[in-house]
Amino acid sequence: MRFDTIILGAGIIGVSTALHLQARGRSVCLVDRSEPGEGTSFGNAGLVERSSVIPYSFPRRLSEVAKYALNRSPAMRYDPLYLPRIAPWLFRYWRESSPERLAIAAKSMLPLVEASVTEHDFLVEQAGCADLIRAHGWIETYRTQPAFEKAVSELKEIEPYGLRFEVLDNANFHKLEPGLGGAVLGGIHWLDPKTVTDPAALVKAYAGLFEARGGSFVKGDAATLGHDRDLWMVETAEGPASAKEVAVALGPQSSLIFQRLGYRIPLAIKRGHHMHYALDEGAELGHSLVDAEAGYVLSPMRRGIRLTTGIEFAPPAAPANTIQLDRAERFARQILTLGRRLDEKPWLGLRPCLPDMRPVIGAAPRHEGLWFNFGHAHHGLTLGPASGRLLSELMTGEKPFVDPAPYSAARFGS
Repeated sequence: MRFDTIILGAGIIGVSTALHLQARGRSVCLVDRSEPGEGTSFGNAGLVERSSVIPYSFPRRLSEVAKYALNRSPAMRYDPLYLPRIAPWLFRYWRESSPERLAIAAKSMLPLVEASVTEHDFLVEQAGCADLIRAHGWIETYRTQPAFEKAVSELKEIEPYGLRFEVLDNANFHKLEPGLGGAVLGGIHWLDPKTVTDPAALVKAYAGLFEARGGSFVKGDAATLGHDRDLWMVETAEGPASAKEVAVALGPQSSLIFQRLGYRIPLAIKRGHHMHYALDEGAELGHSLVDAEAGYVLSPMRRGIRLTTGIEFAPPAAPANTIQLDRAERFARQILTLGRRLDEKPWLGLRPCLPDMRPVIGAAPRHEGLWFNFGHAHHGLTLGPASGRLLSELMTGEKPFVDPAPYSAARFGS
């Protein structure tokens, strides 16, 4: 099987890249060991996060660091035995989270974030899956008055970004969400983002569009990638596939390729879990909620209410656990009357993160025809279509809609 381009990874990043390359006349083979959307893209909170103009940074206040160090927070958990292994990366992340460097990261990410909703809208229309999208934003909730007042006072810092939002006092919050308990004192309703009721189904719809337009999806093992003369080759269930160009969009598994080829890119993993819940009779949740103080998300999904946890630093290959989920659930039940758990066990996802809070998108510095598109951290679903467009523009020689320099792998000395 001979193609112009092979894309390794059929999550939201890989599928979006495939669609954009296909639209530019490339023959594309999309390769994954599982069905599209079955990896990290499967289990996120379903937010197309247009309002996340400031990246998730490492806490700089000593009081916050001390709180997380106790390892009892529902927002962040670490495995003490894993901490020495991740400590150098965490230090680098802390350093990149200084006010000056965080401002650089925010400026670098802004064009992709600004394009997130419109790029999704285009693909949603083409794929005919508008039934998966809700267009009434999400609510950032607060439990204590000091935290709420602090969040409101900081809104002036994002005025230059032109985001639409409404500050909800207690009465207005409960008017918008009348079925919720009294633990929430107020919130901020972010109006620009959209939400997805089944992220895996969205990726599958995009992949279906790719195949309907003549694209090839085959199951295969990215670890078999090899290079001979001017061709890249990978073994698939339908035989070897070859192309002059290959794009690595494997999310947390991308290191399987770039490390073997000698690239020292500091990719780390933030684990996250989710669980679906039934709702007791009469209970209702109209918006996705982000509990700003407890660090989890409640999202209305097709399957039920999805509770998505915050960050866990633990060995990526370690089994899923309920430690952080149980902590978050106790807080969630103070807000919403959750019924029984609908999943046999928690789903575990691996968020691919880089310490400077921006992905790698672009050409591999030392290998002709090798391209990268990974490291989107918490915002893979948000940034997938925009990142796919950027990489496809770079691969086809089109003028990129965003300056690609901040995303180059060369920034790590690779």
